[in-house]
Amino acid sequence: MVYYKRPEKEKISFRDRLATMDEKGKRLWVYAKQPKGKLTNYRDIIAYILLAFLFAGPFIKIGGNPILLLDFIDREIVIFGMQFWPQDFHLFFLAMISLFVFIILFTVTYGRVWCGWACPQTIFMENIFRKIEYFIEGTARDQKILNEGSWTFNKMWKKTLKHGIFYAISFLIGNTFLAYIIGIEELKVIVTDNPMNQIRGLIAMIVFSTIFYFVFSYLREQVCTTICPYGRLQGVLLDQDSIVISYDYKRGEPRGTFFKGEDRSKVDKGDCINCTQCVQVCPTGIDIRNGTQLECINCTACIDACNSMMDAVDLPRGLIRFASETMISIGKPWKFTVRSFAYSAVLVILLGLIGYLFSIRSSVEAIILRAPGTLFQEQPDGTISNLYNIKLINKTNNDMPVELKLHEETGKIKTIGQDIFVKGQTVGESVFFILFEKQNLKLGNQQLKIGVYSNGELIDEIETSFVGPKQ
Repeated sequence: MVYYKRPEKEKISFRDRLATMDEKGKRLWVYAKQPKGKLTNYRDIIAYILLAFLFAGPFIKIGGNPILLLDFIDREIVIFGMQFWPQDFHLFFLAMISLFVFIILFTVTYGRVWCGWACPQTIFMENIFRKIEYFIEGTARDQKILNEGSWTFNKMWKKTLKHGIFYAISFLIGNTFLAYIIGIEELKVIVTDNPMNQIRGLIAMIVFSTIFYFVFSYLREQVCTTICPYGRLQGVLLDQDSIVISYDYKRGEPRGTFFKGEDRSKVDKGDCINCTQCVQVCPTGIDIRNGTQLECINCTACIDACNSMMDAVDLPRGLIRFASETMISIGKPWKFTVRSFAYSAVLVILLGLIGYLFSIRSSVEAIILRAPGTLFQEQPDGTISNLYNIKLINKTNNDMPVELKLHEETGKIKTIGQDIFVKGQTVGESVFFILFEKQNLKLGNQQLKIGVYSNGELIDEIETSFVGPKQ
């Protein structure tokens, strides 16, 4: 790799600590300037679409089911209206693995695009909490002056209003998350009930809201820089061919103040005018000109800031842009790497496997077991019977009458009680006998196949055993 070599007279410092920490280890508060520009607008649009989906999601129904329900306690999982039962856990597990591989693939190829454009931490921080802060306390400079000033009435009412709104939003988001766990109907019952009847749930929600509020009022960028495990993985996932937000040091160095009308090439100056706008808008407080850093979340705020300054001084855009180290150092065009191909192949295989498993997923799953602790029974008419329990899981939204047929012409099935009828998205249970004439029985155990039919259509076939007398 080729890097710009600074003159010996320039003071060189090495990044041996976080940009948000001073030499004594004390935190430096980030006052990020509000970004503006085309990429920021695109990111805002995506963020507001995702936020709209988040808050509207609990009310959206597909075929009578919520669009998303993750009730792990009652083992009820619904994704895009399709209910997953414990028997479908392998599908859910494979889907989660595919999601992780997809994120890794994007990181290897395109850097931390997830962090800057879709991560809930970034969306909540930059598109809700920080915008409220700008509205109440003003610009980044105004916020710094306010925080460093004495506790006047102006400061007290602004801080009280801001943190009150922060906590109210945290409480609202907490209830929204709860709706995805217990369902919106159950949440409505809890909200409209007497709070004293829901005291434990209310305390839990207050604790969650307080933690959520603490994250966005105090921790902020430290979640991305020190806590989030995905951020730490970036160091082993990226290489010189990964597309990240990069500073073109070959074009920008040596940095120098801009003077109108000067020819920068003649005075040994690069295109970087050292305005530090890229640093001022960074939500994690880094200087992108120091190269790719773990703290960078690819939010593109620095690109918009730099482009606006390049326009102001009539220099070409793209001093900070999406590019790989290889593209900048040797001007080599980007191409799909072997590692990206490998991750893509794994992802395609996983998606193909999930698609196949979904295609063979039965709409009704039956579990048939002989009644525990019982052997065979001899009926008054001389036939030999075994008692069985059946559990039917109806994965569809339609009510389903069920009929059992023995795939053995010499035997028959006798259901105890009413005919089997299973409502949509429920579990039904019943008890039945299998009966054989003595002369038609094999000695000891024999294997049987039972067909599960609904409206004359075979929907499942179960193997079980029949115990008879030994002669």
